[in-house]
Amino acid sequence: MNIWNAAVGEALIPFVKPPITQEQLRRYADASGDHNPIHIDEEAARRVGLDGVIAHGMLSMAFLGQFAEQQIADTPEAFVAQLKVRFSGMVHLGDILTCLGTVTANAVSDGQRTVTIECWAQNQKGEKVTSGEAILAANP
Repeated sequence: MNIWNAAVGEALIPFVKPPITQEQLRRYADASGDHNPIHIDEEAARRVGLDGVIAHGMLSMAFLGQFAEQQIADTPEAFVAQLKVRFSGMVHLGDILTCLGTVTANAVSDGQRTVTIECWAQNQKGEKVTSGEAILAANP
């Protein structure tokens, strides 16, 4: 699919992540420098009253960024001009996340093409865990 020719309302190709693992959370913590136990350890999270690990939510938000980047991967001059994300539900170890999206605007202004997409990550039960909006842009 060429995002630059997509019609408003057109669905984007889903992007599926393999099940979230403890090793993924550890790698995320190492890369971000965030080693707070409630962010990466299920038992520590439960002790403070959370029903899941906070880093899971951060991973699902990063997933939306990957989804947006995937839409423009074949256009070297394209970039993600804006990305807004909102965490709305817990993600648990073993969850399989699917990112879905639709085009909400497609325009050309001052020689720059922009496409706005609404996107969201949902778990294997179909529950939205993160939602967002990305503005993708390309300069001629």
